[in-house]
Amino acid sequence: MPKVSLKLEIAGRTYPISVLETEQERVLDASKTLNDAINSLKKQYAVNDLQDLMAMASLQLILKSNQNHQGEFNQVERKLESLEKEISNL
Repeated sequence: MPKVSLKLEIAGRTYPISVLETEQERVLDASKTLNDAINSLKKQYAVNDLQDLMAMASLQLILKSNQNHQGEFNQVERKLESLEKEISNL
């Protein structure tokens, strides 16, 4: 698969990165989400150190992602339980 070179700007710093062409949009969206989280934290708290803001934003986004995945897992689990009941009733 072809790769594309990107220059991501996160918290005012530029990071060159090569990604698969199919992942480009996801990477750009992730970069935007991280920058939005950093800017939001900067407005909410009296923290100016970019490293602290990046760490706090990253932690916040990972926790949110884990919650989303747990919700998806619970849905799949409920569907599987329902299918098991249907199969056992046959």
